[in-house]
Amino acid sequence: MLHDLREWLVAWADSPAGPIALALITAAEAVFFPVPPDPLLIALALRNPDAALLLAGLTTVASTAGGLVGHWLGVRLGRPVLQRFGGGSVERVEAMFARYGFWAVVVAGLTPIPYKVFTITAGVLGLPRLQFVVASLVGRGLRFGAFGVAIFLWGDRVRAFLEEQFDVVVLALTAGLVAVGVGWLLWVRLRRSRGEGDV
Repeated sequence: MLHDLREWLVAWADSPAGPIALALITAAEAVFFPVPPDPLLIALALRNPDAALLLAGLTTVASTAGGLVGHWLGVRLGRPVLQRFGGGSVERVEAMFARYGFWAVVVAGLTPIPYKVFTITAGVLGLPRLQFVVASLVGRGLRFGAFGVAIFLWGDRVRAFLEEQFDVVVLALTAGLVAVGVGWLLWVRLRRSRGEGDV
C-alpha cells in the first residue's frame, strides 16, 4: 500500500498542480499522511532545477504549517490522539522530548521517523508554540533544503544517488546536525565554566 501511495505521490510531478499538491501533501504528512513528501519534492525539483530552492522553501513552510495543526491537536485532544497516531513509538518519542525538548523536534524534522508523532507530542507535552515553529523550520529546512541545494547545483547528476541512497542521505544529515548540536552545547558549557572561573 505504501508503495502505491509513493507512486501516486510522484505522479503529481507531471501535473501543473504539482507544487500545490506538494504543499498540501507535505502539510498532511505532518498530521496524518503516512508517506513523506521527499519523493515528490525531488521529482518536481529535477524537472525544474532552477526552482529547486523555491520548492524546498515551500515544502519547509507547508510542513511547519501542518505541524502546527498537529501541535494544536496535541494541546486540545491530549494523549488519546497521540496514542491513535503514534502507535508503538509514543514511549520512545516522549523519552526524547523529556531529555531534549526543542532538539527532539529539530532531529525529528530531519529523520525518517514519522514527523506527525513529534508534532502531536509537542502539543501534548506543552512545548511552546514559538519553540515548536523555530525547531520545525530548522529541522525541516535543513532536510528539504539539502535536497533543494543539491538539485539546484547538480541537477540530474544527483538523481540516481538520491533515489538509491535516500535513507543514507537523511541519516547523514541527522548525524551532521547532532554533531553541530553537541559542539554548540560543549562550547556553551566551556564558556560558562570559564566565566565562573573568572568570578
